Amino acid sequence: MKIVAIIPCRYGSKRFEGKPLMAILGKPMIQWVYEKAKQAAILTDVVIATDDERIYRCVQGFGGRVLMTAPTHRSGSDRAAEAAQALGLKDEDIVINIQGDQPAFDPRCLPEVVSPLLEDSHLVMSTLIYKISDPAEINDPNHVKCVFDKDHFALYFSRSTIPCSRDGAVSFDIFKHLGIYAYRKHFLDCFASLPQGRLEAIEKLEQLRAMDHGYRIKVVETRYDSKEVDTPADIGKLEMALRG
Repeated sequence: MKIVAIIPCRYGSKRFEGKPLMAILGKPMIQWVYEKAKQAAILTDVVIATDDERIYRCVQGFGGRVLMTAPTHRSGSDRAAEAAQALGLKDEDIVINIQGDQPAFDPRCLPEVVSPLLEDSHLVMSTLIYKISDPAEINDPNHVKCVFDKDHFALYFSRSTIPCSRDGAVSFDIFKHLGIYAYRKHFLDCFASLPQGRLEAIEKLEQLRAMDHGYRIKVVETRYDSKEVDTPADIGKLEMALRG
């Protein structure tokens, strides 16, 4: 069985066009993500999947492995599905989808996100959550929140703050979703064939497509935070984190 990391990467972003190529401490952001992934011994391969010639040439320039994919994909998971097909992966192989805007992610989280699929052959999808420690993230819609049941299956993901204390005085932890998923390849094919659900259309969160169609997502709490780049203002914050 192979465990392959696929990093979906597109140039056109409504919030921050061209961000995969933005320089962070002298290297394009996508190179940081690729090199971090390459540090994980659990991986058989690491591949960037893009629809843009500029990104393709950039990845070739730093010696990374890259595939061209269609420009019409609805989400990074759909792009990862095309790449997994092109790589000839088998149904039971595992694909880890690492978002291309997380240059400071810790590769030690990759064995964590895969572990539920290795332990239970019936599971088809898992993802990472992190207990929020920065109060500024709680009400920020760029930081997606997650609630889950006693067995750590996701109940919902939202850009809103969930759960919400009615009385306001109750103390409780709030968890954010980190954009790293693991799927069995056969489920990734299935996911890409599903129509967009109502909740995905509202929240613009691809994982809600799986839940809207009745699939369960196992969530794994990680000790390793991963700061994303959502706006140009985030570049400076990431440079500080990477220097540290």
